Amino acid sequence: MHITGSNAKLLSGELATYLAGRYVEFIIYPFSFGEFLELYTSIFQQAQKQEAFTRYLTLGGMPYLGNLRYEDTPSQIYLQDLFNSVVLKDIVKRNKVRDVDLLERIIAYVFGGVGTTFSAASISKYFKSENRVAAPETTMNYIHHCMDAFLIYQVRRQDLQGKKMLAVNEKYYVADHGIREAVYGGNMKDVNLILENIVYMELLRRGYKVTVGKSRSKEIDFICEKKSEKLYVQVSYLLASEETIRREFGAYESIRDNFPKYVVSLDELDMSREGVKHKNVREFLLAPDWN
Repeated sequence: MHITGSNAKLLSGELATYLAGRYVEFIIYPFSFGEFLELYTSIFQQAQKQEAFTRYLTLGGMPYLGNLRYEDTPSQIYLQDLFNSVVLKDIVKRNKVRDVDLLERIIAYVFGGVGTTFSAASISKYFKSENRVAAPETTMNYIHHCMDAFLIYQVRRQDLQGKKMLAVNEKYYVADHGIREAVYGGNMKDVNLILENIVYMELLRRGYKVTVGKSRSKEIDFICEKKSEKLYVQVSYLLASEETIRREFGAYESIRDNFPKYVVSLDELDMSREGVKHKNVREFLLAPDWN
């Protein structure tokens, strides 16, 4: 028997009580760039990878967009309707959310800060400066509702020196960056954050457990672990200056293990150095493996 549903509570909440562990859960994510590319080039047969990736950056990976031939206005309307459906049915109604306006403000804050570290307390402090009361506990509850609906994902931070998980200032990513663009816009303005979001979701698709690494005063975007595999990934928009190159590659200076270490960006020229691999983001996403 197969049971499908749109959010985490379908199995891990109500139905898990009745199924009593007798099930295997498969999470279905939006299209990866590889899947998007396959469908896009079947519709636009002359399209190149670079063109397809530009469309992927703004439209995201929801499969139904192929039926709309990836046209801007119909795609935007569809993604907005999808977002409103998730918020209304999977979050507001299911969790009996009373303050819908506050929920929408919190979602907007998280969407706007994709890939940046913050806490429930910092969100509450921000709303207080806007003359809007939002207790940290309420803020965290609303964020958890969004996580249960698979709208956003939380990534914890790991102290690489102390080998422990940090309790504050997590990062959050959106399940589909196209929804963020359709609802709030700014994907091309925040392209560095969207690239990070895309890479994070690809890591999840491939079964990695992902954390954010803190090494002294430096931060590593992703520490990725799966069984005996491990790799590190830094994501940047462009390595356009020596300062940026030093920052991105220098994040690995204190890490002495032999697991693969990557810097991923939109640059076409390979800038690999000192054992750290540099990859164009398109090629990184399409690579069959990273070890």
